[in-house]
Amino acid sequence: MNCRARANPPPLYKWRRNNWEIGENELLSDHYSMVGGNLVINNPDKSKDSGKYICIVSNMYGKIWSREATLNFGYLDPFPTDERYEVKVREGAGAVLICDPPPHFPGDLTYHWLLNDFPVFITLDKRRFVSQTNGNLYIAKVEQSDRGNYSCFTYSRSITKSVFSRFIPLLPQSEKTVKRYPADINVKFKETRALKEQNVTLECFALGNPVPVIKWRKIDEAMPTSAEISMSGAVLKISNIQPEDEGSYECEAENIKGKDVHKAYIYVEAQPEWVEYINDTERDIGSDLHWNCVAKGKPVPTIRWLKNGYVYGKGELIKRGLTLEDAGMYQCIAENTHGIIYANAELKILALAPTFEFNPMREKVLAAKGGRVIIECKPKAAPKPKFLWSKGTELLTNNSRVSIWDDGSLEIRNITKHDEGSFTCFVENDRGKANNTATLSVTAATKITLAPSNADVTVGENVTMQCQASHDPTLELTFIWALNGFVIEFGNEDGHYERTIRNDVGSELIIKNTQLKHAGRYTCTAQTIVDNSSASADLVVRGPPGPPGGVRVEEIRDTSVKITWSSGTDNHQPISKYNIQARNILSEDWKDVKTENPNIEGYMEMARVIDLIPWMEYDFRVIATNTLGIGEPSLPSPKIRTEGAAPIVAPADVGGGGGSNQELTVTWVPLSREYHYGDNFGYIVAFKPFNEKEWRKVTVTDPESGRYVHKDETITPSTQFQIKVKAFNSVGEGPYSSTAVIYSAEDVPGERPTAVSSNVLSSSEVSVSWHPVYVKSIEGYQVHYWRIQDKEEAAHRVQVKASDTTTRLEGLLPNTNYNLKVRAFNSAGDGPPSQMAHFLTKKAPPSQKPRITSAVRSGSQFIITWEHVVPLSNESAVNGYKILYRQDGQIDGKLYSTGKHSVELPVPKEGEYVVEVRAHSEGGDGAVALITISGDATGILPTLLGILLPCLSLLACLGF
Repeated sequence: MNCRARANPPPLYKWRRNNWEIGENELLSDHYSMVGGNLVINNPDKSKDSGKYICIVSNMYGKIWSREATLNFGYLDPFPTDERYEVKVREGAGAVLICDPPPHFPGDLTYHWLLNDFPVFITLDKRRFVSQTNGNLYIAKVEQSDRGNYSCFTYSRSITKSVFSRFIPLLPQSEKTVKRYPADINVKFKETRALKEQNVTLECFALGNPVPVIKWRKIDEAMPTSAEISMSGAVLKISNIQPEDEGSYECEAENIKGKDVHKAYIYVEAQPEWVEYINDTERDIGSDLHWNCVAKGKPVPTIRWLKNGYVYGKGELIKRGLTLEDAGMYQCIAENTHGIIYANAELKILALAPTFEFNPMREKVLAAKGGRVIIECKPKAAPKPKFLWSKGTELLTNNSRVSIWDDGSLEIRNITKHDEGSFTCFVENDRGKANNTATLSVTAATKITLAPSNADVTVGENVTMQCQASHDPTLELTFIWALNGFVIEFGNEDGHYERTIRNDVGSELIIKNTQLKHAGRYTCTAQTIVDNSSASADLVVRGPPGPPGGVRVEEIRDTSVKITWSSGTDNHQPISKYNIQARNILSEDWKDVKTENPNIEGYMEMARVIDLIPWMEYDFRVIATNTLGIGEPSLPSPKIRTEGAAPIVAPADVGGGGGSNQELTVTWVPLSREYHYGDNFGYIVAFKPFNEKEWRKVTVTDPESGRYVHKDETITPSTQFQIKVKAFNSVGEGPYSSTAVIYSAEDVPGERPTAVSSNVLSSSEVSVSWHPVYVKSIEGYQVHYWRIQDKEEAAHRVQVKASDTTTRLEGLLPNTNYNLKVRAFNSAGDGPPSQMAHFLTKKAPPSQKPRITSAVRSGSQFIITWEHVVPLSNESAVNGYKILYRQDGQIDGKLYSTGKHSVELPVPKEGEYVVEVRAHSEGGDGAVALITISGDATGILPTLLGILLPCLSLLACLGF
């Protein structure tokens, strides 16, 4: 445990445990040791070392105590090994499985429940909840799927240890008729005292069938902005809780059988926090001391004092007539139930004869004629000395021009030349005397001789102000310019301000491109080190108006509102007119709106805005204009929503048709948000067969929808219908669209394809053909094929155009039996399948590639020879060989076929050529062997050698 203090001379450290000092003998043992002021405990033991520790620091000037530290030991015992009894619950009723966690410290446990095995944790939802307060598992409505063995799993974050209980069997009892039960809150949060800025979690869960819905509210107040609801409504978390979040919170659980309510109060309290505290202080002997410590917190903290580690009273500390014995280290302690804070300070008592060594008087003091001067006399002395002043040999007393202050300073007013001379301050207390002298010189007064003049300009113009002054020639004169009391910093104002000095007695201020912000009172101050003189002038800047204020929206209708505002500053030029702008969710941009009176005169502060969109959110702003320009806009008004109105726009592009059998599909273009005109917006779709009089109507409540499919077994295929669509909202209905003509869905094809046949091409390809279906409305054919050992649901599907009656199936498995069906389809669905056909793919082609044994050049020919490929038992027999002769880098070339084990190829005229050799079988082509040949003198095989190349010499060329 750390302890470090600042002290001179270096401090002595001691430690106390449970108010007993840890002795020197104990510190010399193996169990305790001291490193500087830090206490080290080796192999800490729960029974011996738990407790409260305080560090005490002292030196010759005093003693202080540290704040208290508590040493605790974390632990989490195992669950008892006792068997847990089974729980039988009627199906539909609620259940609670008790966790009963074992002894532990600290209390920061988290809880989960295992089901039947580790680590299978149950998933929490609106029906199941695990309380993190007591660990219990709550099931609102027990189902047969809940049957099993449950174990409470407990984890300690502090010591990173987990344990779990014996399993609890849960046995739902079947019911012929599952009863319904009203909501019954079983998990209830208690009255809570939370610390400010803590996170607070409240739990509320109810049993019942149907599963109750949980709702939260703060009684008579809005919920905190940081409140979050989770766990299907069972948990309310308030993050960083504040005093204003204090109040009564209510949880309501409800289902169709009944409602249950629980509420409790949440108090927000706070640890002590200093508002005013003590600091190191020096006081003269015999003086008074008033130390006040003020702390805030909830509950209100109490204040107590320690002096050199000993109790020294409560509340305010007041001492009169301080003595040397009052010196020492003082501690002010503020505490409440949530914490304790310390403020430490040293009190020094001074006792010494007067001395000017540390704060001598100024040797030369300057003062302006007609002004005033203060000559300070502040020796160090304790107790406080008496003061006397003299000019030369004349003793000074208080009169109309001379005053001696309580702190010893001498003030002289209305100074004249006769006041020049030497002034001596005499000081004395019961420990000695001292004096010090200063010389006063009187200078001429500084006066403004040319004051700046008032000016009136328009925005963008330049203006010049002049200032001149007289002063004592022995002193340096400077000029300072200020606007409305704030000194102008030249060079920091974007180049608007410039200053020039004229003949050391004048200054000129130039304001370029004057703006509205430059208006105000300008003050010129002529200053020396002795005195100063000031003069002021007002600058009026005329410009566009300022922003109007207080924009409000009243008398809200569906397409109009009344806007009121208050005039802003006119910037010295009368306002000629106002413009009103608005924005809504359809656009971020501000746009001018239409008003009942097109011209809003400058004296007006009200206008009615018209032609707005019903049921639309708007905010408004007002802009004033005068002859000098357009002003800044006002702040936006609060958002409002116009009243609703019935729609006036009909949906466009009404059409449809097609779809599945016995369906009528109607489509349209949904209306954009600006045409909804109200809430509960939707569409009414009207339709009827062409030869009937009565219209059938249906409602589509999705405002974004542009499609409705009507299913009816009585609808005949390809029947002509008339359709129309209109919009509606909570206010009324809009006009119908133009009537359109569509047809109901076609019937699915009634015929099945016939004469389905297959031609096996290889181990992976089959050609399939069939006779067409003679029906008008088919869009194509579906070919389904699957292995005979698989289910038809796993079939592969190939879609073919209606004009085709043949297709090729690829990617098949070799030597495999397949089933095959073909059916026609259209937009209404699939027709009946053909009779099932079967086919067997051929065995796979040889997997072994030919082994090229020689490549011999003979005149203008290359003779390539290879070994015969022997197929495996599950591979097709070799019928011959294919040789592709191509230029290196190209894909295409000349293809040769042969039943022999060799081939003659022409010598390449230039460059290199690649020879690909592969076995051919009814199952397809086998693996490829490669060799590269060249026609130059350095080709693979010299003609003169005419020998069989060994395999090793071909490794660089062959594809092995």
